[in-house]
Amino acid sequence: MAEKLEFGNISSKKAMELEETYGAHNYHPLPVVIAKGEGPFVWDPEGNKYYDFLSAYSAVNQGHCHSKIIDALINQAEILTLTSRAFFNNKLGEYEKFITEYFGFEMVLPYNDTEALEKVLHEQGDEVCAFIVEPIQGEAGVFVPAEGYVKKCYDICKKYNVLFIADEVQTGIGRTGRLLACDYEDVKPDVLILGKAISGGVLPVSAVLSSRDIMLTIKPGEHGSTFGGFPLACAVATAALKVIRDEKLTENAERLGRIFRAGLEAIDSPLIKAVRGKGLLNAVVIKPKDDIDAWKVCLKLKDKGILAKPTHEHIIRFAPPLVITEDQLRDSLARIKTVFDEI
Repeated sequence: MAEKLEFGNISSKKAMELEETYGAHNYHPLPVVIAKGEGPFVWDPEGNKYYDFLSAYSAVNQGHCHSKIIDALINQAEILTLTSRAFFNNKLGEYEKFITEYFGFEMVLPYNDTEALEKVLHEQGDEVCAFIVEPIQGEAGVFVPAEGYVKKCYDICKKYNVLFIADEVQTGIGRTGRLLACDYEDVKPDVLILGKAISGGVLPVSAVLSSRDIMLTIKPGEHGSTFGGFPLACAVATAALKVIRDEKLTENAERLGRIFRAGLEAIDSPLIKAVRGKGLLNAVVIKPKDDIDAWKVCLKLKDKGILAKPTHEHIIRFAPPLVITEDQLRDSLARIKTVFDEI
């Protein structure tokens, strides 16, 4: 008898078998298949419901399939999708104006050792054009630098006439409880790199923002992209950024992040070595014991309806969509606590 499916036409088992057989093994995913997403939740083909505490590595800050972003995608797709930069289009200029004003820059193009930075720039500053940094390191395990680190790095860069570039692909767009993580230290980078949640996870969109003086050093023909500034991306990104602003998701991330970290810190478990993060970008550092490590904890979380993944073997990253409610967050915390209590 065929297994009953709620979403799609193939089972979780079959989907994983197909990927195993025909796909390159360049990822190590949790053994769960996602067939549907809405808000902070995802479902597998069999209809099992999970809290998504990865958010596609912070790409779906606005929640899965946000109606305003999907509407923007559909409406633009029915009119015009791609033009290339060989021509002007009627969406790119509007989007460029919107995003530069949104983040306080002029133009757009479609870790924790300040002494070491100063030493390098003092010795080799005339050979260094830029310093690039994540205000909070995401893939390194949600590593939050010492307070004042970003500002000190910025000041050092100014001292040696080196551009300060902030990579906010994962930390930006409200994830850390500020629109940009740099905002915690009132630093406006010379160049800002954005991606992931800039489209709400609907399309692959990224952006580089900077001042007019810096941007206009790029001359026509020196840099380009076939899909750069295409109308569909412009419409979707504009809608996604408006959702962050209009639904006050940055404020939600800041408030719920404090609740979440307090809840994690209250869990009495010898497995938990440390809790760190800002906003709704958080991590638990696991102290492995016996045969229990971060991967096995994540598998047990999956069984309780929480999807999270390890990074760097002993760290579990927790980054739910910013639309999650306080009740949903507290429900998630209760499930996480149960896992650690039962191990």
